[in-house]
Parts: sequence; structure tokens; C-alpha cells
Amino acid sequence: MQITSKKVTVKKSNAELCEFLSDVKNFEKLMPENTSKFEVIKENAFVFALQGMPEIALEVKEVNAPNQVILGAMSDKLPFTLTGNIEAIDETTSNAELLFEGDFNPMMKMMIKGPITKFLDALATNMEQL
Repeated sequence: MQITSKKVTVKKSNAELCEFLSDVKNFEKLMPENTSKFEVIKENAFVFALQGMPEIALEVKEVNAPNQVILGAMSDKLPFTLTGNIEAIDETTSNAELLFEGDFNPMMKMMIKGPITKFLDALATNMEQL
């Protein structure tokens, strides 16, 4: 299952945005309003929960500076990755797009597609306002 956020323009260079997304504590600034928990649990990992949803722990799996940051779920119960793809527009501006990829059964896909799509759009919208 793949879900892609809208592409947003961010007033940061691609290197600055990649560095920002590589630092997990910065994700607190990107979280939607309905976030009920956000906690950094390791230098490269955090756990969050949205109202009415279970807690999810994410960790930085790979950084391909300055164009990509890949986060992955720390639990095997819900295996997925969240990739931030960044492309430079000029020295002070870049485009960013988030890609959620996971392997889920049809019932799970049906349940999570709407909330995940809203979540990605909230992250992208908040990134645009940095």
C-alpha cells in the first residue's frame, strides 16, 4: 500500500530540510493538532499517538542527504516506512513530498487509509509553514 502526500514548497534549502527531518525531535512541530502523545525515546526515534489511534514508534532508518530521509516503524505488527523526498528549487527553497509504504491485509488497508492520508497531509501542510 502506498500513500503520497501533496507536494509542498518549503522555505528551506534541501540540505536544511533534510537536516530538519533527520532530527526526530523536530517532528513534534509537524504533528497534527489531534496528537495526544509525542515523545523522543532515542536519539533517532520517537513515539506518537493520534487521538483514537494506537501509539506508533518511528525511527530514522536511512538519510540520503540532501534529498531523502526514511523513517520506519519500530514494531513488526505494523511494518511501514515514511519517506521524505526533497528536491531543491533554489538555494533557499525546496519541494517536499511524503511517501507512506506498508504491506497490510485488505481489512487493515481499509481501516488505516483515511487516517494515514489525513496524517500525511497534516505533516506536509505543517512542513510548508516552517
